[in-house]
Amino acid sequence: MISKAAAAPSPEWRKSSYSSNNGGNCVEVANPLSGDVPIRDSKKPGSVTAVSRVAWDEFIEAVKAGHF
Repeated sequence: MISKAAAAPSPEWRKSSYSSNNGGNCVEVANPLSGDVPIRDSKKPGSVTAVSRVAWDEFIEAVKAGHF
């Protein structure tokens, strides 16, 4: 019998609620699958960058504080 390797789960991508639907610059983020947070440009979905959960949380807090 030949066993098939289980397919790796694929991330569920989402855009910021501040993104528009008319082709603007959008960053998408997915829930972490292995500890790191995957991030991608919606116009280039094949190119994914991952950052640590700590770095992502610090970035979100800085955005909320108005640093960007």
